[in-house]
Amino acid sequence: MTGEQGALVAIVGATGTGKSDLALDLAEAIAERGGTAEVVNADAMQLYRGMDIGTAKLPVAERRGVPHHLLDVAAVTDEVTVAAYQSQARAAIEEITARGATALLVGGSGLYVSAVIHDFRFPGTDAALRARLEAELAESGPGLLHRRLRDIDPVTAASVDPANGRRIVRALEVIELTGEPKAARLPDEPVPWRPHRTLRLGSPRADLVARLDARVERMWADGLVEEVRGLVPLGLERGVTARKAIGYAQALAELHGTMTRAEAVAETQLLTRKYARRQVSWFKRYPGAVDVDAADRAAAAAVVAAEARLAA
Repeated sequence: MTGEQGALVAIVGATGTGKSDLALDLAEAIAERGGTAEVVNADAMQLYRGMDIGTAKLPVAERRGVPHHLLDVAAVTDEVTVAAYQSQARAAIEEITARGATALLVGGSGLYVSAVIHDFRFPGTDAALRARLEAELAESGPGLLHRRLRDIDPVTAASVDPANGRRIVRALEVIELTGEPKAARLPDEPVPWRPHRTLRLGSPRADLVARLDARVERMWADGLVEEVRGLVPLGLERGVTARKAIGYAQALAELHGTMTRAEAVAETQLLTRKYARRQVSWFKRYPGAVDVDAADRAAAAAVVAAEARLAA
């Protein structure tokens, strides 16, 4: 990739590590060298229109003039599948690189990032099988189905949130369709979809926890509950995915009076910490990633300068 325009750089890491800022710093550094860069969103919840505060979506005024793709492309009632996202993200990347620009794939949704940068083909679906599994999910809850997945394929089960019924149902569907447990997960040694580089942001656990807890408190202070109140008439509570997003489910509970504000904030902080831990584990798998200390501005600047030389 050295000296090549039309490059792909993935910028990954746990929530709250500063991926968006690093991406913009890199885009500006590439521009200073005569190149151009555009961001492709890889945060599953930032795909949804109106979900801004709780997803830390960068406002247009703060994007420093850098074009962004795949933000606000779905209604809160939509169910965006990883397969659909893969197709849309790759199309955006191909359009960007065809113009000679660098595509910056930025986000912390591990499966979404992996689906783009790795050569992974999603098995088909079976409507009757999916309906049967979803009926079981509605009747028994995700716990029972997750235990079944764990018995069949413990590796896949370990990578799926036990509360994420949609992901569990899809994994079981793929296994039944293919007869292969490993078909429901990314390959152990993934083949790149196309040449790319990966920047992996990290932070000491204690520092990250403090930053995430403060971030959740800011979400409530910035009006997350009011944002959610405005999304209810748009169908948020009918959304398969959006209504379960961390922070949004708790804000809904506060609106309905089933949680106090303190309880909603505390649960969101707990779930955010757990999610960040899963993200760190997921991105550890990426071979050849360049590690960036989110707290070391000088080191981050050096990485940005090096990447800009490669991309521009």
